[in-house]
Amino acid sequence: MIIGNVIGNIFSTINHPFYDGKKLMMVEKIEMDGKPASGYLIACDMAGAGPGETVLVLDEGNGARQVFASKDGPVRSVIVGIVDAIIPEKTP
Repeated sequence: MIIGNVIGNIFSTINHPFYDGKKLMMVEKIEMDGKPASGYLIACDMAGAGPGETVLVLDEGNGARQVFASKDGPVRSVIVGIVDAIIPEKTP
């Protein structure tokens, strides 16, 4: 699982039929303290997320296909939740 910030929508006029009716989002990976980590993802949105929201991303092909109940879907990254807050545990 990866935590990230949605930074935009992805639009395409030609795509694989699997993506018909599905929303693709550009996600910037972040650390637990909210600072940017290295990297970006294009993720299929299953949580109704929008730009500016912090999200939980499942980034593993088999698990992502299970979210869609598709054994052959060409998907790796799926937004599975919207994060309300990140509260790190205090270390002694």
